[in-house]
Amino acid sequence: MTPIEDIQTRQTIVRLLSSMGSAKEIDQYLRRFAQLDAERFAVVKVGGAVLRDDLDALASSLAFLQDVGLTPIVVHGAGPQLDEEMAAAGIVKQTVDGLRVTTPEGLAIVRRVMQAQNLRLAEALQEAGARSTSIVSGVFESEVIDRERLGLVGRVQRVELAPIKAALRVGSIPVIASLGETVDGQIVNVNADYAANELVRELQPYKIVFLTGTGGLLDGDGNVIDSINLSTEYEHLLAQPWLTGGMRLKIEQIRELLEVLPPASSVSITRPAELAKELFTHRGSGTLVRRGERVLRATSWDELDTDRLRGLVESAFGRRLLPDYFGKKTLHRAYVSENYRAAVILTFENGLPYLDKFAVLDEAQGEGLGRAVWQVMREETPTLYWRSRRENPVNGFYMAESDGCVRRGPWQVFWYGIEDLATVAQCIEYCGSHPPSLENPR
Repeated sequence: MTPIEDIQTRQTIVRLLSSMGSAKEIDQYLRRFAQLDAERFAVVKVGGAVLRDDLDALASSLAFLQDVGLTPIVVHGAGPQLDEEMAAAGIVKQTVDGLRVTTPEGLAIVRRVMQAQNLRLAEALQEAGARSTSIVSGVFESEVIDRERLGLVGRVQRVELAPIKAALRVGSIPVIASLGETVDGQIVNVNADYAANELVRELQPYKIVFLTGTGGLLDGDGNVIDSINLSTEYEHLLAQPWLTGGMRLKIEQIRELLEVLPPASSVSITRPAELAKELFTHRGSGTLVRRGERVLRATSWDELDTDRLRGLVESAFGRRLLPDYFGKKTLHRAYVSENYRAAVILTFENGLPYLDKFAVLDEAQGEGLGRAVWQVMREETPTLYWRSRRENPVNGFYMAESDGCVRRGPWQVFWYGIEDLATVAQCIEYCGSHPPSLENPR
């Protein structure tokens, strides 16, 4: 593809994605991903249920990534298909510690089903216009875990990257079956989640994607949790009564995985059809899990690096703070991510906490970091009011977080936890009359 064709393709893709989010944020993600080595972009783990129920959407979404110039590495299982074939062969399903007991007779079925599902996905990608490489062996060097209890079930000891890199060099999507081999050539059944985890540890990718039918991790009401910042939410999440054993195990595994990956890496759990939206927009469409950052609390400017804080605010708003901002403003509380990538600054006006600044760096948009800082603030701040310019794209979030909202000149005024109407009126008056603390744009 010539440079002109490449630019035209990129512009076309941005336009197609613009129905999901702003062109600015989409282009931001494209640039971020394009800077990565091919094997550092994404490992996508696909369950057998997705192969059975959502193959067309899966192939279409993966082919779309290739059109953008990004090549995901795909690892798949085949659980439901194995259940069906084993039952048809009269083999009763047995599991130990969540692993399928695999006899020699059962292994023959595992090999046949895995190979069939691998080729099925590779062919579906070819039909969707993508280049793909079927890899059913030679990646996961394994050892038999416990022949007496589990039979021919393996634990990955080493990951051989040569077949994967060979596919990536020619721009082909590697489609990898979760079959292992021992050093003496014995094929073994390997749990697909464990195989994907070992591949991730070896490759250290920017994105890890689990494609599921539920479209994400679900809360107690059955709604998808949009983001999880493990640094601030992990213990609280584990304490929830609705957290099922399977989901608890998944979150614990994700935490262990992210602990050995670069800080920028993240895990996304979404549906195949929503993959592009999850990867290329801030809002996403699934559950985004990050190791996250600790949230620093301060009640005076002296506790903070005000130069870094000024840089964060000015970068987020694209305008300069007034030179005397930290000298004139009396801080009530500040909540700042440890790397100064997101911050909430509260002052105290009219006897109530007032949100003076909520700033998130562009590079941190879509990580859930701003929401994590906001949630820490909200847990410790039962009443709050603030204002935002009417054209601010964050107003949708503010609306969801507030108990009320009114327009006042160029501002939207929000509040929560304030029930007295006279107090609300005073808050609105303050928001409409006090001068901005950011310099006017030139």
